[in-house]
Amino acid sequence: MDTNTQPKAIELIRLADLTQSISIRLRSTEPTLETAGVRHYDAEAIVTSGFVNGAVYLGFDSEDLTDLGRLLDAIAEAVQESLDEPFTADWPQSGRTAYLRFIAEDPYVIEVHDGTSTQIVISVPLDMGEEWIAESRERLATARAALGFGAEDHLDARP
Repeated sequence: MDTNTQPKAIELIRLADLTQSISIRLRSTEPTLETAGVRHYDAEAIVTSGFVNGAVYLGFDSEDLTDLGRLLDAIAEAVQESLDEPFTADWPQSGRTAYLRFIAEDPYVIEVHDGTSTQIVISVPLDMGEEWIAESRERLATARAALGFGAEDHLDARP
């Protein structure tokens, strides 16, 4: 673990099955930068599996927290609708930092893209139960509270 990471780092995202996982951990609850009312945070994406283990820097801003809530809603809706093509979305937006690509199929596939640096992509299939979206919403609410955004509805709030 990076020495810059707090001992009780907050996991914003944790996607796991019995053998592998992907998590996004905040390095600090303090913003690294604030511009025009948007707070920027440092985090790391951590992949753990029997095949590969690694971490990469992932930055996000306060508006990305709202986008994450919307993404969870969109995945839940896509799963209920049983679309012909798998639902795919990135978080945070690709191009600024490393990011996750969610591919909602069976099993779920989460790709970790280090697009701005090494161009390496790790693809991790995860056999997650139905409760993962509810758990992800709880983690998001916990992170929002720790970052000082309160419990506002994530659809309407712009922290």
